Amino acid sequence: MSEFIESSSRKIVVFIAIGIVFAVFFLRLVQLQLLYSDVYGKKSEENSIRQIARDPIRGLLIDRKGKLIVDNRPSYSVTITPAELQIDNFGFLSKILQLDTAFIKEKIVRGIRYNRFAPVKIKRDIDFKTLSIIEENKEKLAGIDYQIESKRFYPTSAKATHLFGYTKEISDQQLLEMGNEYRPGDNIGASGLEAAYERYLRGQKGYELLTVNALGQMLGNFNDGKNDIAVREGSDLYLALDSDLQALAESLLSDRRGAIVAIDPNDGGVLALVSKPDYDLTSFGSVTPWDVWKALNTDESKPLFNRATLTRYPPGSTFKMVLAAAALEEGVINTNWRVNCTGAFRFGNKVFHDLHTHGSTNVVEAIQRSCNVFFYQLMLKTGLERWTRYGRDFGFGSPTGIDILEENPGLLPSDEYFDRVYGKGKWTQGYLVSLSIGQGEVGVSPIQMANYAATLGNKGYYHTPHAVLRIKDKDTGEIQVVPTETRKMEISDWVWDILQDGMYRCVNEPGGTGQAAKVKGIAVCGKTGTAQTPHGKKDHAWFIGFAPRENPKIAICVLVENAGYGGAFAAPIAGLCIEQYLYGSLIRNNPQGVVAADEKNEDTGD
Repeated sequence: MSEFIESSSRKIVVFIAIGIVFAVFFLRLVQLQLLYSDVYGKKSEENSIRQIARDPIRGLLIDRKGKLIVDNRPSYSVTITPAELQIDNFGFLSKILQLDTAFIKEKIVRGIRYNRFAPVKIKRDIDFKTLSIIEENKEKLAGIDYQIESKRFYPTSAKATHLFGYTKEISDQQLLEMGNEYRPGDNIGASGLEAAYERYLRGQKGYELLTVNALGQMLGNFNDGKNDIAVREGSDLYLALDSDLQALAESLLSDRRGAIVAIDPNDGGVLALVSKPDYDLTSFGSVTPWDVWKALNTDESKPLFNRATLTRYPPGSTFKMVLAAAALEEGVINTNWRVNCTGAFRFGNKVFHDLHTHGSTNVVEAIQRSCNVFFYQLMLKTGLERWTRYGRDFGFGSPTGIDILEENPGLLPSDEYFDRVYGKGKWTQGYLVSLSIGQGEVGVSPIQMANYAATLGNKGYYHTPHAVLRIKDKDTGEIQVVPTETRKMEISDWVWDILQDGMYRCVNEPGGTGQAAKVKGIAVCGKTGTAQTPHGKKDHAWFIGFAPRENPKIAICVLVENAGYGGAFAAPIAGLCIEQYLYGSLIRNNPQGVVAADEKNEDTGD
């Protein structure tokens, strides 16, 4: 009897255990069918429906006259879909594409980590011969295909390398940061406007939905393509750039190191932005060869470095209007205050020299002739605090905010700066003498100097410089105007008139150091600068200016590294650029001859 009871108890335990197991399975089934049906339903569809991404065409760049300056051209890229790959020997594929086998396998592994059903781009911009070989050997290359992409094309002679920038393949780190917006192998803006306006230029991917069987074979479009997601092309950027002016400016610096920046004083639009040496953007249109990239990075002339926005050089005498504005507006001097320039100024036990003996000089004549002795004494009379305050108001010591994402704020010394660097009470007024003529520790970039010239021209309206004027959505036709900031400097009109008078005489009257910037029929105002450099190298040549004097249309800064006098090397380049922009072409016969003639006579002062 006890044995029967014991046997029945074991059966009951077994039945209970089986019942519990079935109950667990039943509850799990209910959970999958009712609670998680959406999630797992979608995953099931992914096994039968495959998304094929279609890349959008990148937005175009158009200049202020409506001329297309950055376009797209078709390009073919080889892809591998890991789930369909049926090739054991990668040697054949490696030979066709001229790629290392390990590189191909690394790309495949990376693609599997992301999505084994998504095509992975193995090689971009293949030639027609390679494309033909792939087509002829399709039966041997299951899972290997090609896509039609677009690459950048530059149809004009205006290259604007550092302004336009380039795109490159997205990195793993960027993929993590961007979420689902990008896939491995996608291109992304890496510098210049391509990077700054990436979210507008890139457009939105489209997706073609295909039905596949359990073996991964494609059976056709899902639902006759009704569920496909259309591609949205990138928006077009309309720039303030004048491509003809840009091309001329590039040619005038072709054998030099330096920068040219031209700005519209009425709104801050960038008319031209040149940094030399530069590089060929077409090398970055699809895949940049390793030897090209290495050569650019090891080139001692630093062609990848944007001299227009990233340099921090002393501005030389072009900075003298900052001091003059502070002294006049603060009532330190007026036009009757004169200094007798004997060609040198002694302060303490040090003598500060001038290039010439100017005799009795007031502020207008000091700007015209670039009299250092006048400004040496004016700085000591005005003081560092005022000089720094007005320098900041002109935008120095801070980024301008130009829309290309790379900029050096420069350095504008102050009492606090000298206290921090040298110790409170351990620096003397002797430091100020060099600052008065834009030497010493003050550092600026050409974009800051061009905006400074624009502010001098429009009598105190400081506009944030910007390359893009508006953005056009190709799908909707909607046009978005790029917002910019404007502020008015608190300086009296009579002060602006005095500064402009000195700058006009600098270019247009005898004794002026900027006469090489003169343009027939146009009232050009300007200021030259010759900035000393360390290590015994030749001085940097500067020129800033605007034109016409009444209602200026262009403001410009020219920097030529290690060239010599600003009046001999930078001023003639500025004159040609002003002429090109205001007349629409060069009206003088031999522009190269004009520059060469000025270079033969360097004794033009600052």
